Amino acid sequence: MTIAESDLKLLIKALDFAAHKHRGQRRRNVAASPYINHPIALAGILCNEAHITDVDVICGALLHDTVEDTETTEAELLREFGAAIAGIVMDVTDDKTLGKDERKEQQVAHAAHIRPGAKLVKLADKISNLRDMAHDPPAGWGLARRREYFDWAKRVIDRLRGVHAPLEAIFDREYANRP
Repeated sequence: MTIAESDLKLLIKALDFAAHKHRGQRRRNVAASPYINHPIALAGILCNEAHITDVDVICGALLHDTVEDTETTEAELLREFGAAIAGIVMDVTDDKTLGKDERKEQQVAHAAHIRPGAKLVKLADKISNLRDMAHDPPAGWGLARRREYFDWAKRVIDRLRGVHAPLEAIFDREYANRP
């Protein structure tokens, strides 16, 4: 399969943008892995496992945490990547002005109402996070906290089901590995 040059350029631009924005950030696992590995994992899940080839969705996955976890603004995403990609990112961005518990409940409530591309990114995000929780959890997270995360992630995904059965099946397999 050949990818259009314009799509490839957009994909590389999104990857470069995310890498620049997340530079210096680390995951909270014991190894303190570079944060950019997480958005790349989402893109891999979507493309390699779920066979999703929509460049806007893949770019949205690469950029999904830029507004939430860096100084990136919605206006900047609109300018650099357009409304479709910015919309996907904004649909999966938590409101950091809310407390942690309220943000988590907002994700559950909001999941059913986001655009289809954002639902795909949300699924990939939760799949990636469940894999990390099962095999490389954040330092200091005990079994009870990890199980709590698994159950909360399932509540989020259950609210958006029907968007992509194969991707949902991947989530369900990962959830079945609940520690």
